[in-house]
Formats: sequence, C-alpha cells, structure tokens
Amino acid sequence: MTTTLESFQSLFNGSTKNKSYRTDSGKVHTIDWNVDGSRLASGSLDKSVVIFAYDGKGSMVKDRTYREHGEEINQLAWHPSISHNVATASGDRLVKIFDTRTDRSSTTIETKGENINLAWSPDGTTLAVGNKDDLITFIDVKTSKIIREEQFRYEVNEISWDRTGNLFAVTTGHGSVVFFDAPGIQKEKDKPLEELHCLTAHTGNCICLEFDTTGKYFAVGAADASASIWDVSQLVCLTVLTRIEWAVRGLSFGCQSQLIALASEDPYIEIAKVDTGERVHALKCDVQTLAVAWHPKASVLAYVQDDDSGSVRLFGVLD
Repeated sequence: MTTTLESFQSLFNGSTKNKSYRTDSGKVHTIDWNVDGSRLASGSLDKSVVIFAYDGKGSMVKDRTYREHGEEINQLAWHPSISHNVATASGDRLVKIFDTRTDRSSTTIETKGENINLAWSPDGTTLAVGNKDDLITFIDVKTSKIIREEQFRYEVNEISWDRTGNLFAVTTGHGSVVFFDAPGIQKEKDKPLEELHCLTAHTGNCICLEFDTTGKYFAVGAADASASIWDVSQLVCLTVLTRIEWAVRGLSFGCQSQLIALASEDPYIEIAKVDTGERVHALKCDVQTLAVAWHPKASVLAYVQDDDSGSVRLFGVLD
C-alpha cells in the first residue's frame, strides 16, 4: 500500500525518536541490517565488527564483538537469506564470513589488495569484493575459492548485483554506472565480463549504489551533490535529488521502498519519497554522515556519523 507524502511527513516529524548505541570501538565506517531485521552489524576503523540484537520495538543490545581483522573494516554485508551470516571486507586484504551464533569467523579468504567494497549475489552463492586497485575478486562461498578476478582500467566504487542476479553493476569515477552480464561471472573465466550497458548518471564521481528490495529501482549517489533514482527494467532515470550541497556518500531504500535516505557531508540526512523525490524529513546531524541503512521491515533508520564516539544511531518510530 502506497503511503502519501503528508502521512510520511506527519510520521517522521511527530512520532519519532533518536537513540544512540555505543560500539566501544573506533569510528564506524559501515553498517547493515540482516535480512529479517533482527541484527545490525557495524564495522569500524579500529578493525572490529560489532553485532547488535534488535528487539523489534526500537531498542538494541550489543550481542558480539569480533576482532579478527588486521586493518579497518571498510564494508560489511549480510547474506541475502541467511540471517546469521555476515561478510566483511578489510584493508588487511582479507574477506571473512562470520556465523554470528558463534564467537569466531567461519571463513577467511585472502585477496590481492586492500578491500574497500563488498556485495553478495542474490542467491548467496557468490561474493564480490573490490580493492583500491580497481580489481574485483569473485568468491565461491561454498568452496571459499576465488573463481574470477576482473581488473578494471577505470575507478570502481560501489558494486552490486540487481535483484534478479542477471546484472552486475559498478559505479565509476567517470560519473557512470556500468552493467555486466552476471551469469557470465561463472562462465568463460578467461574472457572479460561482457558489458551490457553503460549509463551516464552524473557529472561527478559516482560513489554509492543500491538496488531496492522490490527489484524496481536502483539509486546512485555522486560527488556532484545529487542522487538519482532509476527504473531497473527500462534503465531510465525517474528523478534526481538535488537539495543537498555535498557529495552523497551513502544511501538506502526503506519503508517498502517508498523512501530513500541520503548520507552526505551536509548537516542533515535527506529523507525523500522515491516516486516523486519530494522531501519527507531532514534529520539534523552535528557532523557529516558516513552511512545509512533502513530497517527491512520497520520505519527505523540506522546511521553513523564522522566522529570518534563509535556510536550507531537509530531514528524513527521507536518505543
């Protein structure tokens, strides 16, 4: 059911709270909810991964802390269907998978460079990890073996599969989003991935990318102080959000893909309607925001800021 702009504005301007939870670690770089929203994971500058348990009513408690990486955690992502498995990418050249029911990682894969981004395939069988040298490594999760390495001649930032698993997308330093034939990752491994589409999305570096859970949309955040929302099936831009003044560092779809939140250097988080681009709420922040993540089921936004408090914050309908 579609919610009106006025209803969302009333909700977020009147019935919301803001809570802060300490990780007892350094500056947090990355956050992500698991598939059912029962856990939130954070990765930090001090090499730690913290798992919070969410009670479904607006409160969290710290459940586990992992300190197995030798460098900062640059990105983490939960398995798309297994609620207790989370993968991490670190500057120590390692990719790890943690079963968060246990006290240690279950899998460690060594890669060739300092890892900065990470993505699961929709079926959970493959991990893609990108490093600072624009090399993307594809890992078979079942065997923990590297099955393919793809070297790019241009700057690669965010990476992601679409929800069907047919497209593999990368955002570039040239302001474009490039789509590749995803099934080809498992085939003809001695040949480069087949490029299917290249979209000129922004005038500046395309930094972040996310596909919504319905499979209808994807969004791109860029250094030109804007974010664009696209139709996946037609690869057509639907709207561009331009109210912010600084580069968009992170974004997230939420509330049944009706809302999008933008993280930037602006002193607020922009929350807007996906279909129209209209503002729902501007969440004031003391410093720039590094990452945002909507809860998969609730009207709750997790976010982290560029400070040394080591805190994860929740905003939304909290008891």
